Amino acid sequence: MTLLGMAIIVSSSAFLYYGVECLFSQKLKDEFIRFGLKQQRILTAYLQLFGAIGLIIGYFFSPLLTFLAAAGLTLLMLLGFAVRIKIKDSLLDSLPSLVLAFVNLFIAVGCYQETIAL
Repeated sequence: MTLLGMAIIVSSSAFLYYGVECLFSQKLKDEFIRFGLKQQRILTAYLQLFGAIGLIIGYFFSPLLTFLAAAGLTLLMLLGFAVRIKIKDSLLDSLPSLVLAFVNLFIAVGCYQETIAL
């Protein structure tokens, strides 16, 4: 398996997990209140789930779909990182969103290159 394939598995697994947690976990409901984003929790959950599904389906059928999903998840995680910085969370608490942003940026660039090569 390629590094790109492993990154897609890691990212899609993480976003499937966090998307479900965002919908149902009381801890994450409380976190969104703390972030000042109570109204955006459901939207965020669905964006995570759709992004994860887009990565998986795109991996098998369409580099373009994988690119779009990864680019969207990159943006989502950069915004998440910005929120964490804005509310003055520690770097340790903020780091997962930044790492996932870079993982998805890696996926997006890799799939973009595959799309151009077609």
